[in-house]
Amino acid sequence: MISEFVVEESGQKILIESAQSFRSRFLGLMFRKNLERGFGLLLNPCNSIHMMFMRFAIDVVYLDKNFRIQKLVKNLHPWIGFSMCLKANSTLEIAAGEIDRLGLKVGQLIKQSVN
Repeated sequence: MISEFVVEESGQKILIESAQSFRSRFLGLMFRKNLERGFGLLLNPCNSIHMMFMRFAIDVVYLDKNFRIQKLVKNLHPWIGFSMCLKANSTLEIAAGEIDRLGLKVGQLIKQSVN
């Protein structure tokens, strides 16, 4: 399922696909060829990721249960990357460079759009 979310303060929008089953969280972005700008994959629950079987670098946004940003990781490389945040409840994987483009900062809230 894909939903639109808005970044607090900046108003930037992100389309987020939710991965909530064990299988969908385990597979994550593995084996995908790319990740488009403005799109992300939310792994929930999840507070750590690995980059095995990945083909491209990503930015990682760690969120608490209220979708407040707890940690930001830029340009995590395929095959050799690993990252975690013990305070996080979920992990948002976005294309490399998106943290800067969206102006994301620790403490910001990401809210689901109301259409």
